[in-house]
Amino acid sequence: MGETAYLHASTLQAQIEQWIDFSSLEIFGSIFMWFGARIGYKPYSVPGEEAAISALKRALDALNTHLTSKTFLVGHSITLADIITVCNLSLGYTTVMTKSFTSAFPHVERYFWTVINQPNFKKVVGEVKQTEAVPPVASKKPAQPAKAKEEPKKKAAPAAEAPKPVEEEEAPKPKAKNPLDLLPPSPMVLDEWKRLYSNTKSNFREVAIKGFWDMYDPEGYSLWFCDYKYNDENMVSFVTLNKVGGFLQRMDLARKYAFGKMLICGAEGPFKVKGLWLFRGPEIPKFIMDERDGGELMAASGIHSFDFSALRLRFLMFMRSHLVSFAMRIQTCR
Repeated sequence: MGETAYLHASTLQAQIEQWIDFSSLEIFGSIFMWFGARIGYKPYSVPGEEAAISALKRALDALNTHLTSKTFLVGHSITLADIITVCNLSLGYTTVMTKSFTSAFPHVERYFWTVINQPNFKKVVGEVKQTEAVPPVASKKPAQPAKAKEEPKKKAAPAAEAPKPVEEEEAPKPKAKNPLDLLPPSPMVLDEWKRLYSNTKSNFREVAIKGFWDMYDPEGYSLWFCDYKYNDENMVSFVTLNKVGGFLQRMDLARKYAFGKMLICGAEGPFKVKGLWLFRGPEIPKFIMDERDGGELMAASGIHSFDFSALRLRFLMFMRSHLVSFAMRIQTCR
């Protein structure tokens, strides 16, 4: 009985940590990217805002599905997971998430207002009101005060000058194409594989894995296995998860030309971080390696922290076993 109770408590604690990570990375991160750009905290761009809203909708959709038959995230009472998640949602509800936006997620709405109106919540956060409109984009430059008009001084008329020859405007240079776009056409369509992977909910080996090998073009794509170099430092689960999340964010520049699956393996630290990558072309794209040698990916969770090796039989064995049963958490770059 004691061992069973311990395992049950450990499982609940793991679920609480999982929801805390999800709320902080997927919900709060997307809300902040949306709201922060609107108030001028970071540069605003329409594609950036659309990406943040799309990511937030995916996160809220997952949360909405989980809450279909649940009052709280874990168990039957409020836990730290609920406190952090509702506080993160509160930023969105009071700034950018209008009623027309949140009505698409009815279970999230019911959950948020149930928890935020608990007496102990109200003692700390007070009365929460949902925003009625998304704030306008902050102007880039403050308006300059109007200067007093000065009487123009009369000047002597300048001597007539010979007209200058009109210089022809230099035509804009065409944007250089990515070398991967210049490779010979491949029968494998990467987006078709990504859709198959995402939409396969059962019989994964029979459907998705078989479909991959039916599509795979070894002349047009290459397979790579990556290992994190510093696994002995991965003692804390959420810190390790943040490293993988940061790495995937930095690898987003390869989204059009790659598919990746990252795994965090082990029941307790040190956790092992491994990954599988499919790249367009016979090698790891040069623009990724250039970043590795001195660009943005040189951060703590950057590509320089991973060893890449070309896959042959090793990849086949990995995919066939699927490794899901050995993974503590999985993040996929699609």
